[in-house]
Amino acid sequence: MKNKKFALAIATFASAALLAACGAAPAGNTSSAGNEVGDTIKFGYNLELSGAVAAYGQAEKNGADLAVEEINATGGIDGKKIEVVSKDNKSDNSESATVSTNLGTEEKVMAIIGPATSGAVAAATPSVTQAGVPLITPSGTQDDLTVKDGKVEEFIFRSTFQDSFQGQVLASYASKTLSAKKVILYSDNSSDYAKGIAKAFKEAYKGEIVVEETYQSGDKDFQAALTKVKDKDFDAIVIPGYYTEAGLITKQAREMGIDKPILGPDGFADSKFIEGAGEKNATNVYYVSGYSTSVALSDKATAFVAAYTKKYGEEPNMFAALAYDAVYMAADAAKDAKTSKDLAANLAKLTDFEGVTGSISIDENHNPVKSAIMVKLENGKEASAEAVKPE
Repeated sequence: MKNKKFALAIATFASAALLAACGAAPAGNTSSAGNEVGDTIKFGYNLELSGAVAAYGQAEKNGADLAVEEINATGGIDGKKIEVVSKDNKSDNSESATVSTNLGTEEKVMAIIGPATSGAVAAATPSVTQAGVPLITPSGTQDDLTVKDGKVEEFIFRSTFQDSFQGQVLASYASKTLSAKKVILYSDNSSDYAKGIAKAFKEAYKGEIVVEETYQSGDKDFQAALTKVKDKDFDAIVIPGYYTEAGLITKQAREMGIDKPILGPDGFADSKFIEGAGEKNATNVYYVSGYSTSVALSDKATAFVAAYTKKYGEEPNMFAALAYDAVYMAADAAKDAKTSKDLAANLAKLTDFEGVTGSISIDENHNPVKSAIMVKLENGKEASAEAVKPE
């Protein structure tokens, strides 16, 4: 692994994070006593193992499984092995709610890893709250997952950053690094994830948004919108959305001769994006990520890449790394915990936890204070990665 680190100071982000961390009261408390520790410590997976975003869920399961395997091989937690109950939410929010109910009230797990997407996490929240079981999403970035109406969700945590942070990173990177004074904003209007990032981008970006276009999840033909903007005066295209549509937009834009930089959020962070765009078209593309094998954010990172590559025959992506960290966070919080509610309380106090995606401290809103990465693609390959750390 290359140990390239490029510091990008974003003081305003730190200020925003500090403001966000203040003043939120605890939310929906549960009357449940939580689940008790048994002969094993049961963790549940509520992941997208099939359906539209299965690439995320499969990678997260791989990362989580590796972490469980390592923890069990070194004696488990307080001498007890981790037992995994894995469920497929089929990339469906209603199914995610059903899975969380099953894991919390029937399987009696101590913690749940996943779902991957924000909508599925929101759907699972009432069930885990009722059961008194903490849920750690590796990649659910929607701002209001952990805080709703000014109140902290007692049992919802994440190992990744928020949408608003991604929008700010994209705005700063476009302006300061790419010197983009004018941009096209082309976002998924059917996704709360994309809408949240687009909103934060618009609030933070100091340049001009020449044209703002939207698309819907499942769209495949973007020719009309791209033709409309092709001859405009702009410096970059920003595409808040998932890999499924963003890859096709990139492909069609490049085939029309649009060669300006394309920027996106962590929804680009899967090989499916490159598959959709085509390798040569995935050039001059930049996206926010929670992890890169090119940037060692902790001493654990190198060993993780080696172990993951040995087990699965490929390097880990962001989703695998974040799920790996989520399991280790849960395992750390499970020490001395008698119930799942104890585990949740310990998670809320997690400080300076060394993960493969960097040092993690959980703030008052159950969000991790950590770094992000800006990845650049050239010909479908990662050409560079820059650590983005609020200071």
